Amino acid sequence: MIVVYILLAIVILLFMVLIHEFGHYVAGKILKFKITEFSVGFGFPIFTRTSKKTGEKFSLRIFPLGGYCSFEGEDDEGESSSPTAFNNQKPWKRIIVFLAGVTANFLTAIIFSWILLCTIGYDVPQIARFNQVYTNPYQVGDVITHIEGQKIDFAFGGNFVDLVTSEKQTALAQYREQYEANGNSLEGVEASYTFEMTVKRDGELQNLTITIYPVVEVNSTNGEEYVNVYTGLESAEGEDPCTVAYVYDAWSGFCRSFEMAFGFAWVVLKSLWMLITFQIPITEMGGTIATISTIATMASQSMSYILVFIPLIAANLAVFNVLPFPALDGSHVLFTIIEWIRGKPINRKVESMIHFVGLCILFGFVIIVDILHFVL
Repeated sequence: MIVVYILLAIVILLFMVLIHEFGHYVAGKILKFKITEFSVGFGFPIFTRTSKKTGEKFSLRIFPLGGYCSFEGEDDEGESSSPTAFNNQKPWKRIIVFLAGVTANFLTAIIFSWILLCTIGYDVPQIARFNQVYTNPYQVGDVITHIEGQKIDFAFGGNFVDLVTSEKQTALAQYREQYEANGNSLEGVEASYTFEMTVKRDGELQNLTITIYPVVEVNSTNGEEYVNVYTGLESAEGEDPCTVAYVYDAWSGFCRSFEMAFGFAWVVLKSLWMLITFQIPITEMGGTIATISTIATMASQSMSYILVFIPLIAANLAVFNVLPFPALDGSHVLFTIIEWIRGKPINRKVESMIHFVGLCILFGFVIIVDILHFVL
């Protein structure tokens, strides 16, 4: 069965790459560039068809992890005499074509973020039930937006569980101190620790004062008593969660999908920065194989995870390709801008060699991080 999930993961990754290349293709067609080939996959062609009208070749190649859109004269190291050659087109046109792939990926991230938010929700919690023993002002259906003024948002705010856990840890330390001072008794210890929770109720934002209650429990191992704390939103073992992901309506989901797509992109950028500054180990990164493995593993647990991975991968490809690293679209844009400013291009052979070296470094990096990810 895992083979099916691996194949599904490959299809998803291939789809994301093809969306990127299709962006280049559409922009090239609109701007009247001569396209020589649109390929699905790399390596030996197993199917090829040439359009009699345009002369464009459409290919299916043996290695399905990727694809490309090839333009006339794009890889020429010298100056081409053909007026339709890619490098003879105006710089602003070439920049649009280079950025079209990134744009297509980002639009995909927006669309699938919208689908995610309107089907299973994501990071914003909604109260499904609560324990009425702890007299907090909850209502079923409350959408939790802020904890102590901090927004609930996976990229630009805080995680709901982490924020509430932080408040509970502070309360626990305070109650334990009082508990021990009272001779290991809660008598005289009042439930006084509170925090602010902002919820959307009936379309309006309301601030609730939530109390964290101390409770004496017994350690099942040694029978000793200890203090624990509760807010009323904790799930007992084996019970369904008290909070579920909030599912948006079509319009509000559409509005938030832009923020969410930017959020995914920001998470990717932040992760890259943390990697460069050694805040996270390289073993936490993964290349193509690690990505396929992760998607397959998560899909085998729940197909709903696919709806999370698609916008994340789309945003990842958009951010990665816009970086000004040799061989990536961002680097091609940078060279084109330099040409535009100078009035003439950098030596095509030098530029070609820079991109070739950059491509080798990228392939090497992907292979190394995959090896380290699985070995260490």
